[in-house]
Amino acid sequence: MTVSETESAVPVDASAYREAMSRLASAVHLITTDGPGGRAGFTASAVCSVSDAPPTLLVCVNRAASAYAPLIRNGALCVNTLGEGHETVAGLFGGRTPMDERFAAGTWRRLGSGAPALTDALVSFDCRIVERHAVGSHDVLYCAVEAVAAAGQADALLYSERRYRTLPRAPRGGSAPAEPARGARAIGARPPEGPVLALRSA
Repeated sequence: MTVSETESAVPVDASAYREAMSRLASAVHLITTDGPGGRAGFTASAVCSVSDAPPTLLVCVNRAASAYAPLIRNGALCVNTLGEGHETVAGLFGGRTPMDERFAAGTWRRLGSGAPALTDALVSFDCRIVERHAVGSHDVLYCAVEAVAAAGQADALLYSERRYRTLPRAPRGGSAPAEPARGARAIGARPPEGPVLALRSA
């Protein structure tokens, strides 16, 4: 029995959509920028690879976010992928904390674009914004990756069902360990203004 076109065309309720999206486990990132528009950053999970030829990724940002204007004016950003132990800085960048206090919580370096790169991030993607498209309340920023810096060795930090979780790193080389692999582990509830999902990425 098939669903009629009329029934299938019923609009999806926004709150139901947010609840459904909360079940998508996502990596947690700090999106940072600096330049003529000022220094800014926010926590996001709305990051996705687009192509490896040339290396390109996308970031979604709410046009109402405080970081939006600096991002657009600077034309550059750094995607800092977080690991276990970064829950505090993720919470600071995901809330209403003043920008200076956000950046005081980490140790930073500069790559080619000038955007702050977290020194102990699992990986930092230094990017230039090459295209942007408005979709609903957000802009989708297409970014050319100009440098990649990998430093952190921690387990990956994930966000799922409004909680931080960790995903153990896969063993490199050799055979898999004899013990069963650990599953993703919940490590705390979402802070009042924690990392945001794809529909609200700033």
